[in-house]
Amino acid sequence: MDQPEPTAPRGTLIDGVIETVRRRIASRSLTPGAKLPSVRAFARSAGVSTSTVVEAYERLAAEGAIRSRPGSGFYVESALAPLSLSDLGPRLDREVDPFWISRQSLEAEPGVLTPGCGWLPPSWMPEAGLRRALRTLARGEAESLTDYGPPLGFAPLRRLLSRRFADHGVEAPPDQIVLAESGTQAIDLLCRFLLEPGDTVLLDDPCYFNFHALLRAHRAKIVGVPYGPNGPDLERFAEACREHRPRLYMTNSAIHNPTGASLSPVVAHRLLKIAEEADLTIVEDDIFADLGDPSAPCLAAFDGLSRVVQVGSFSKTLSASVRCGYIAAPADWIEDLVDLRIATSFGGGRLSAELLHALLKDGGYRRHVEALRVRLAEATGETARRLKAVGVVPWIEPRAGMFLWCRLPEGVDASETARRALTEDVVLAPGDAFSLSRTAGGFMRFNVAQSGDPRLYDVLGRAMQAA
Repeated sequence: MDQPEPTAPRGTLIDGVIETVRRRIASRSLTPGAKLPSVRAFARSAGVSTSTVVEAYERLAAEGAIRSRPGSGFYVESALAPLSLSDLGPRLDREVDPFWISRQSLEAEPGVLTPGCGWLPPSWMPEAGLRRALRTLARGEAESLTDYGPPLGFAPLRRLLSRRFADHGVEAPPDQIVLAESGTQAIDLLCRFLLEPGDTVLLDDPCYFNFHALLRAHRAKIVGVPYGPNGPDLERFAEACREHRPRLYMTNSAIHNPTGASLSPVVAHRLLKIAEEADLTIVEDDIFADLGDPSAPCLAAFDGLSRVVQVGSFSKTLSASVRCGYIAAPADWIEDLVDLRIATSFGGGRLSAELLHALLKDGGYRRHVEALRVRLAEATGETARRLKAVGVVPWIEPRAGMFLWCRLPEGVDASETARRALTEDVVLAPGDAFSLSRTAGGFMRFNVAQSGDPRLYDVLGRAMQAA
């Protein structure tokens, strides 16, 4: 093996040794069955301690990349997956569907631009606060690190969430709040609880693409309702209720995904009246609420958790790695929801819940979200200016949030543009992935927090011209 390169771009010396070995295996310069240098030889040539190499080898062995032969040394594991040409580039052959954007964004390597993703960059998150809270938990009770959480979820966090609900005009006692593993799992639990295969669900058109994916997994019938700058088209909404007798309506209200629109109070009141007449339950995904105006209308506040169920998480403002969501629901639903939660995830993530509680009770969270709102407003203005310069026009000027829903130049297909941009390491979000009726082929969603690199606009211009 050549001279090791022990220092990783980011991380410890142990990380550097691990990365060096992985690179050699991936490039086939260390072939299956090959013996690695001895611990002393590697340490001497790399200029690190033997304990560093021992720990790196042990971690590589634990993940199955190498194996130890007692008395002989460490060898590259022979059962390697064959090298595939499809692994060397983006999946351009995959249909642009609700999974396309998620997979491309989640699998993006460093250096790939992701203006199509739905989350903030790591540098916008409160890393110092996260590390501080983790250190505090590490010094605390062992149960926080090792034990299951209670069925309803960590009680101090539910009490804190109850106070936050009250601040927004929603009366949700702690015993009407159930924690989940994420906002997505919260919606999944409600679908399991409320839907039978074949039941009809109303969705905004366009809407968050993972609503489509979840409902298809539950074999629901999905009916789209056009969404405008102030909320759903009420005439079409009422018509869909009369014709299809839906079981649920699923939406964002504070900040709509993907359009960035906000529900107006007038539309909210009329929507709830139609829902009452149709005996319709509304699932309100409030995941972006902290990025918007605290006084913005919320369906749960108008309704009082009678037929509106609210779900959310803090993955957009604190950390996508801290997986913890919540459901605020009518009191008579709670026991059955808890049973369902136990059946699908047993005790839940106690560590995530305690970590989230530590972050939210810190006064720094309020300052953090206030700074985020200012930063997003500035990024929205700058992104809109740059997009207009290449012929891409925002549908509305959103009052808050991270999204711009934009119309491409006449005749330009968003899906084809996204495919071409992907060949230049830019992940875009074409409109039809959000539209049940597939009528948004000339639209694209841009995450303003991920759109600061000038390379995006060069690539976008070339891709649109080619498309």
